[in-house]
Amino acid sequence: MTTPVSARPHPGTAMTDEQRANFERDGFIVVPGVLSEDEVAHYAAAVDRVYEEHAAAGKLAADRSLHKLNAVGSCNDLAPLLDHPKVFGLVWSMLGWNVHVYHSHLDVHPPLTEKKPFRFEWHQDGGRQNREIESDPRPRMSVKIAYWLSDVSQAGRGNFQVVPGSHLTNWIAGPPRRDVEWPNPEGAIEVTANPGDAVFFDRRIWHARSNNYSQITRKGVFFGYTYRWVHTRETTDDLPGLTPVQRQLIGLEDGDGDHAWGHYPEQVPLYGLLKENDLLDPKHPPLKP
Repeated sequence: MTTPVSARPHPGTAMTDEQRANFERDGFIVVPGVLSEDEVAHYAAAVDRVYEEHAAAGKLAADRSLHKLNAVGSCNDLAPLLDHPKVFGLVWSMLGWNVHVYHSHLDVHPPLTEKKPFRFEWHQDGGRQNREIESDPRPRMSVKIAYWLSDVSQAGRGNFQVVPGSHLTNWIAGPPRRDVEWPNPEGAIEVTANPGDAVFFDRRIWHARSNNYSQITRKGVFFGYTYRWVHTRETTDDLPGLTPVQRQLIGLEDGDGDHAWGHYPEQVPLYGLLKENDLLDPKHPPLKP
C-alpha cells in the first residue's frame, strides 16, 4: 500500500549537535513539551481504559499497578506515539532508517499505600544482550522513548532513576540477591519531567523506577527501537489506519529476512520518507548491492 506524499506525516527533525553531545555523555536526554495538553489528556484516557479493563478482570498486580507489554497491540489509540514528529527524529538520528519497535509497554502505578518490600531493581535493558555480548562497553543496540502522561516533576512519584553516564559501564555494584537491602548506585538521580515531556535513553544506561509514595498515579508509555535484524519480542495483528512507517515499526512491513536486514532500502517506508525530506544521514548508507 502506498500513501500519497501529501498525506504522509513528517518524520521529525534530526538530533541537534547539543542533544547528541548530551546523549553520548549522559546516556539520556529529556525533551520537554513533546505532547500538548490535549494529547496528554487523550493518551492518558486511553491508558486509563486499558487499566480499568484489567482491573475489572482482576489482572492488576498486588499493588494495583499495571505493566502491559505491546503498547499499540494493547491500545490502538497509542499508535501515533510510535513516530511522534517531535521526538522520532532522535531515533533515526541514532540508529538510522532500518529500525522497528521490538519492545513496548504502558505503565500505571497508583500511589503505594504501604511500604513496599525492598527489591534492587537497577538494570540495563536488553536482557541476555548484557550477558552474551563480549565487548566493553557493549554496543548500544537499541534506544527507548518514554512519554510521560503524569506529573513526575518532583522526586518520589515513580520517577525514572538513572546513573548519568553509566551507559558506558558494563557492571555496577549490587547485592547478592535482589531482596537484600542495598544503597542506590553512586551518582544516581531521579529524572523529573512534566506531563507531555519525553525521555530518550540508551538501553545500556543503568536505571530503575522510584517508589511512588505521592498522591499522583504514575502513567507512561514506553517504546524501544532497535535494528530490524534484531527480531521483535512482540507480534501485532494488522491494524487499520496505520501509516507505512508505523507499520514498519511494529513489524508489518518486514517481508523476508533480507528485507529486515536492509538489502532493499527503497522498499523500507522510513528510508523513503527520510529521502523525500532530504534527511538521510550519510553515516547510515544502504548496503552495497
